[in-house]
Amino acid sequence: MVALALDIGQVRIGIAVSDRTGRVAMPVKVLPAAEVASCARSFMRIVEDYEPEVLVCGRPQTLAGEDGAQAERVAEQARAIADRLGLPLAFADERLSSAEAKRILRAEGLSEKKMRGKVDMVAASLFLQAWLDAHTREDSDEH
Repeated sequence: MVALALDIGQVRIGIAVSDRTGRVAMPVKVLPAAEVASCARSFMRIVEDYEPEVLVCGRPQTLAGEDGAQAERVAEQARAIADRLGLPLAFADERLSSAEAKRILRAEGLSEKKMRGKVDMVAASLFLQAWLDAHTREDSDEH
């Protein structure tokens, strides 16, 4: 099962995808938010390349696990994109994913300026991996 993940921001959207087995998440690209929201050719090319079966979007939550200030805007945008793509929609907890992405990129030696375009796709791959891991566990618990 291929999952496509979106880290929806107001300016940029980070995109990550799973492998065909649904076990490993990989960062793909960062696109302007308007291109993803309108399903522009740049975004649709990614969708066509990976043929996802589910859309997983990060849900901004507070550290206490409640919906953050951006959660409703993100949820509305996610539902609209999923509807346009004809894909089922799932949400993943994205708490601390951007901070962790920055830590990873900093460890790779990237400056703040160089990591700016990469943080969102790395964050998307982090919460997608957590989502995949949880679903892999659920599937193995059922057998």
